Amino acid sequence: RSKQWYQHRGTWGIVNGSFLFSMKHRITFRKLNRPSDHRWAMLRNMVTSLIEHERIETTVPRAKELRRVADWCVTLAKEGTLAARQRAGAIVRGDQPLQKLFSDLRERYLARPGGYTRVLQTRHRRGDNAPMAFIEYVDRPGELRPAKPVGAQATSPTQAASSPTPEAPKVSSQ
Repeated sequence: RSKQWYQHRGTWGIVNGSFLFSMKHRITFRKLNRPSDHRWAMLRNMVTSLIEHERIETTVPRAKELRRVADWCVTLAKEGTLAARQRAGAIVRGDQPLQKLFSDLRERYLARPGGYTRVLQTRHRRGDNAPMAFIEYVDRPGELRPAKPVGAQATSPTQAASSPTPEAPKVSSQ
């Protein structure tokens, strides 16, 4: 096979007696062992369920792929135009989830610049040992972990140790 075949697939192999390794450039989505129409139908169903229930449990790869679609739907809702509503309607199944997306979720995330969903890994499923995770919207009542405030920067312990601590002002004894 040609070198182009291996680069397109993002795999490795031996071509003409030499070892070839190609990186996965421009291969962004997970295939999830499904044809594209089945995968897209599954993601549409899952994003509709996520909008209705605001938290669902699924496998980790599905949750990570669903995060992209769900965040994009909230971004369309924040836009609020008729064209955005029609584009979100092509993803979300049903009128009531679409109405909830453009009313409740839009108001909740209007000031938030991104990161509307959270993936929390939970357990391994019995039977096939698949890693499971909850995916939920942040800033909602009853969430599993409270959200970080908007604009707050996460500091790691190394950053906190290396940053200078402010000194107390010196008071003169006069």
